[in-house]
Amino acid sequence: MARDRRLSFLRRAPIREGLVDVDGARIAEAMDELRTRGKATWHDRLHRVRTVAGLAVQAGLAAALSYLFSHRVLGNPQPVFAPISAVGTLAASVGQRTRRTVELILGVAIGVLLGDGLIYVLGTGAWQLGVVVTAAIVLSIFAGASVSVVIQAAATAVLIVTLSPSTKNLEVPRFIDAAVGGGIALLVTSILLPLNPLRVINRAARPALDLLADQLDACAEALRKRDRDAAQRALFRLRENKGELAALDEAIEGAKETATISPARWHRRGELTHYADAAEPIDRAMRNSGTLIRRSVTLIEDEEPVPEPMPDAVAHLAESVRLLRHEFAAGQEPQQARERSLRAVSEASRAYAEGVGFSGSVVIAQVRTAASDLLVASGIDQEEANRLIRQSFGEREQRTGGQSDRGGSPRPTAPPVG
Repeated sequence: MARDRRLSFLRRAPIREGLVDVDGARIAEAMDELRTRGKATWHDRLHRVRTVAGLAVQAGLAAALSYLFSHRVLGNPQPVFAPISAVGTLAASVGQRTRRTVELILGVAIGVLLGDGLIYVLGTGAWQLGVVVTAAIVLSIFAGASVSVVIQAAATAVLIVTLSPSTKNLEVPRFIDAAVGGGIALLVTSILLPLNPLRVINRAARPALDLLADQLDACAEALRKRDRDAAQRALFRLRENKGELAALDEAIEGAKETATISPARWHRRGELTHYADAAEPIDRAMRNSGTLIRRSVTLIEDEEPVPEPMPDAVAHLAESVRLLRHEFAAGQEPQQARERSLRAVSEASRAYAEGVGFSGSVVIAQVRTAASDLLVASGIDQEEANRLIRQSFGEREQRTGGQSDRGGSPRPTAPPVG
């Protein structure tokens, strides 16, 4: 009986201005969004774990080896500082570990020197600790040291002042442990367990390039539907790219360091040069795509014409980014990515010929410029990339002798590249 009443209510529901159908659709949409967001979050977490898994194993091995070396070889009964120094070195920004080891030892030296000297003059206690830490920081900054040196100097000064009364002859073991920990960390990363530098870069490049491709796709769809809000969301998301680009730059620096100090990775140095050269044009492509999307928002707001090839050009640009990532990861010459970039320019040429407004002409120009950036990222020099862009944009002009397809009137001057 209760079931019959529910069915009767649902049959009557559409008569009530479709409220149940509308609410049901909204609830279903909200649940789909939650499921999608949950999957994305889980995927992102797994990606982050895979990204740092190699570093975690390196840190564990370096900590264990530095402890054993300090304890068994040097006879330190409590080798606390060696594994701490090893982990601290590996926790530094990838690509700066050699420098971090030197800074670690320098900071410890400053802390030991000040700690011992001031304890001898002032004794130990709370106010003496404050004076020692202040002096360590001031001296480090005066010497032009980095933040890492300042932190190590202050931390070592704290340890010397607080532990010296109960632990004798702490200074030399602390200094030696810093050198042991940093040295073993470099040994692990360069000889014992060097990461594959290309794999590190590929994992770091994926979020940045996927972000760019996804937002270009979103912009293309927004242009097709004249959806101003969707284009605006794509613009906001693309502007949040600092983390992805910083991770890519850091990964490139780390890979270059690995290929420099690790004999097992010396054969990768040529490939890494290509990646390093690609970082700057990818950054430019991000910025130029941001301008493209921002102008797309204005185009929709001003109700300018959107020729059918215009969103296709933006979509081809997005696919070019994806192909660039795939071909980089596979170690292939990015021919497909280059071809798709030029196809984007060709579609932009068609859109320009059909007629666009002021913002539309800027979108076309940014398609050309971003495509040029992607060609440079693929390994083509800037002059050749610009020549290919002009050639691809002017193919229709060459076929028609500078005339439009209809009416015989000259086409307007093409927007510039770059």
